[in-house]
Amino acid sequence: MGTTNEWVVIERDGTSAAVDPMGAQLMSLERDGIQYLWQGDERWWPRRSPVLFPIVGSLRGCHSETPHGAADMAQHGVARGQRFSVAATGSDFVTMVLEANDETRAAYPYDFRLSMTYTVLEGGAVEQRFEVSNTDKDELPFVVGGHPAFNVPLVAGETFEDYELVFSFPWSWDSPSLGADKLLHWDEPCPVLRESDTLPIRRELFCADTVVLKDVPGNGAMLRSRVSGHGVALDFPGFEYCGVWSAQPDAPFVAVEPWTGCATGSDEGDVLAEKRGMTLLAPGETWQAAFTMRPF
Repeated sequence: MGTTNEWVVIERDGTSAAVDPMGAQLMSLERDGIQYLWQGDERWWPRRSPVLFPIVGSLRGCHSETPHGAADMAQHGVARGQRFSVAATGSDFVTMVLEANDETRAAYPYDFRLSMTYTVLEGGAVEQRFEVSNTDKDELPFVVGGHPAFNVPLVAGETFEDYELVFSFPWSWDSPSLGADKLLHWDEPCPVLRESDTLPIRRELFCADTVVLKDVPGNGAMLRSRVSGHGVALDFPGFEYCGVWSAQPDAPFVAVEPWTGCATGSDEGDVLAEKRGMTLLAPGETWQAAFTMRPF
């Protein structure tokens, strides 16, 4: 275990990762001399792999309602802009913690404890684990999400279109469309897959922003190059949704984002607890979920 500025570097079995306490954001994922994680660029998107909590995507007009009053949050919630404390480290893991504070309560009026643990597992996969504890007196409504973006292409001589997203078996799916209001329109779906286990990566796939998948076969997907064979395999049990996104018109990355919930739907109201995928956690209880990223 080491540090790069404030980043904590962890490694095992040929894989190294770095995590920044600012947002508990994964900043690097390297294996065999290849940097798999997007390194951020203001021309397209400056972030790399933000933590999404307690919402994913957008609320209608950035507004929602709770028994505690308004919960008015910008896209993806409050965690990504907060500094976490480093609670524990080892050569192959780090745990960072965010406790509710005046700034988070102003947007999300609850007490909570969010712990993010990154572990390099045997074989070189990196696990990203969310642990949410309800330290409030009332039920805690939330979703969590990962947002890792991966370099596409990964190696010289490849193109964006050489990549594909591969699933464990053929399936069909129509993604809800994302409107100018930043809401998901489930009644206006966009065809994505028809009895196929492979989704080719093309620029036009992202012409309407994010592809939203639900109930992905086997709760996993593999982003890989047909040319070099390099890529990243993601396994996300317990995450009902997965976003796939790249910035237009020509960003050299693809984000594959496991989520437990999604953006507000045009068919939903503004009560936070009633939105798709919400976990409702009793006072004093703790909830966990994790996904893994295996570079190859």
